[in-house]
Amino acid sequence: MLAVQEKYNWLPSEALDYVSRRLNVRKPRIYHIATFYKVFSLAPRGKHILQLCMGTACHVRGAKLIADAMARQHGLQFGKTTDDGLFTLERVNCLGACAIGPILVVDGEYKGNMTTNRANAIIKRLKREETGGEGGNA
Repeated sequence: MLAVQEKYNWLPSEALDYVSRRLNVRKPRIYHIATFYKVFSLAPRGKHILQLCMGTACHVRGAKLIADAMARQHGLQFGKTTDDGLFTLERVNCLGACAIGPILVVDGEYKGNMTTNRANAIIKRLKREETGGEGGNA
């Protein structure tokens, strides 16, 4: 299932049916595993996964301001995927790196000492990369 998650960034129902048949494991067991572990998603996720730490240390250092700016400037909301399918923003409670908070994890890469300006620049850069150099002004 990890390979499916990596390929699609989520677990489509058809893929879980295939895994069930291939492993000869009943579908309810497959879905139990898929819903138990947070790494798996049963809903489509964006091409780029952004995780913003909202733990105490990150929160007091401005994580809420960063979340608000990402919502205002780019339409990013916790637990949602943008309409263009590029971004999913996830809230995490602690990443265990409080000394460099606030932390934004971008596609698995930790970005410490985050600010609203740095988050905005990261999102704009990713948008430009996806559009071949255009569209980074949203």
